[in-house]
Amino acid sequence: MALTTGADIQQTSVQGDSKVGGIVQVSADEKPVPPVANNGNEIDNGLQRGLKNRHLVMISFGGVVGASIWYGTGFAVAYSGPLGSLICFFIIGVDVFFVMQCLGEMSTLFPIQGAFIELAGRFVDPALAFSMGWNYFYLWVTNVANDFNASSLIMGFWTDAVPSYGWVLIWWAFYQCTTLLGVVVWGEMEFWLACWKLMCILGGFLAAILINTGAVGGDYIGFRVGRFYFPGVWSMPMLRTLQYWNEPGPIANGINGFGQTFLLAAVYYCGTEMLAITAAESRNPTRDLPKAIKRTFWRILIIFMGLSFFAGLLVPSGSKDLLTAENKSGLSPWTIAFEKAGVPAMAHVVNVVLITAQLSSMNSAVYVASRSLVSLASSGRAPKFFARTTKNGTPVPALVLSNGLGLIAMLNYKAGPGLVFTYLINISGSATFIAWAIIGIIHLRFRKAWKAQGNTLSDLPYRAILFPYGTIFVVVINIFLVIIAGYANFIGSFDAIGFVVNYVVVAVFVVLYVGWKVIKKTKVVPLMEVDLVTGRRFASTSVGIDSETKRQDVAWYVKAKRFVFS
Repeated sequence: MALTTGADIQQTSVQGDSKVGGIVQVSADEKPVPPVANNGNEIDNGLQRGLKNRHLVMISFGGVVGASIWYGTGFAVAYSGPLGSLICFFIIGVDVFFVMQCLGEMSTLFPIQGAFIELAGRFVDPALAFSMGWNYFYLWVTNVANDFNASSLIMGFWTDAVPSYGWVLIWWAFYQCTTLLGVVVWGEMEFWLACWKLMCILGGFLAAILINTGAVGGDYIGFRVGRFYFPGVWSMPMLRTLQYWNEPGPIANGINGFGQTFLLAAVYYCGTEMLAITAAESRNPTRDLPKAIKRTFWRILIIFMGLSFFAGLLVPSGSKDLLTAENKSGLSPWTIAFEKAGVPAMAHVVNVVLITAQLSSMNSAVYVASRSLVSLASSGRAPKFFARTTKNGTPVPALVLSNGLGLIAMLNYKAGPGLVFTYLINISGSATFIAWAIIGIIHLRFRKAWKAQGNTLSDLPYRAILFPYGTIFVVVINIFLVIIAGYANFIGSFDAIGFVVNYVVVAVFVVLYVGWKVIKKTKVVPLMEVDLVTGRRFASTSVGIDSETKRQDVAWYVKAKRFVFS
């Protein structure tokens, strides 16, 4: 299997100008036509552009909604209560909405390898691209490790004959094979696995309703006469209130619980921005990326809010079976609910759903981590070896390293999956807040440079909603969330280990930025020198109008199918 770099590929050219898929192709004298893979897809900087619109949508969905979300919603309820978890997921959802607006505007115009990592160096400072790239890489490495950790939790439900590190090694070998199959095969796997996962989530909603109403188990849980209150703040009578919102209460652990659940919500929403990364391997990013951004966000928001709501319905926040840092193991709220309802056999069905959900989220995590490393290596910010790809665009060295680093999950053998889950969530969550804040800064600089160089908003294929207020909101709230992430460590006796876990990524980010800036003597790029040409795609205004008109003239059930699968 021969490995090459983007610079090694011999490119061919054609004469004359042409338009392909709405993208202006310049003459051969100005730009050579990129090489193609065996299947006819374009190879761009060593990576294959083989992902279609349906792949983009379901890849982002599948990468975000993993098996750990079934545990994580219980984790959120345990730390912040049923209402507290909903508030946290909603606030982070609004944050992500504006993050995606920033990325939508930039990535449809510049669907380049490395996406916002490269744009950080181009629009702001090369040192920022270095620190941002490594921050995003170890963010996804911790997600890979967390998926391995979740896999050991899932398998441990059936048997304890295999130690947790044994399950980690088994799944490591499996995922190493699947990630080397190439982007087209991987994209198809992700699409169908994500479709299955979506059906399972809808089934989870239905199961929660049946258990809550007593249709399964015979015991009505949901609404009971009681008082709806915030402990120590105010109380008001209600005719009917959710049982577990009444006892032990809608909010648990105050601001400490909110801080932990904000981190969890960030980790679960993290991945929506992977659409910008996949743009480099999309066939038509100018057309497909805006659609994927709009549809993916709303699907994920509804799913996370729905899962969080139903988890709070099924299990009280004080349940000892939920996953927390203190537990050596943990169960999904659905598993707990089925066992309490007297149908423990259904808990095995839940476990099957969890392990199939893990298949797609794990592949997505390795995908994003490896592509981030490829971008770093291609730009000289990591060893060049990791930029090498096969003839058909598979970055083998980057994939192997990204998957291998996930083996830090084997720490769960001694510390316990609950504690390892908490630590990995804290690291990944803080790194996510940093990445989102930087995306907002990049977008602000892009708009300033765009205007300074005489461009108009009508030249943008996609415009961010509520600019600049939405972008400023992204920067401010994510900096704030990074600061309060470790608030609980200062309450009572100081938790030195927790403090380090929460804030180590901030220290590493600053060290990387300052170190690269000093060593390479980088400077903030002047607005008039910002590169707004390289990698830019010019969408044809005539392409897609007829097709969009045709889309409006189809039956409702066709529109519904397209909304879900395209």
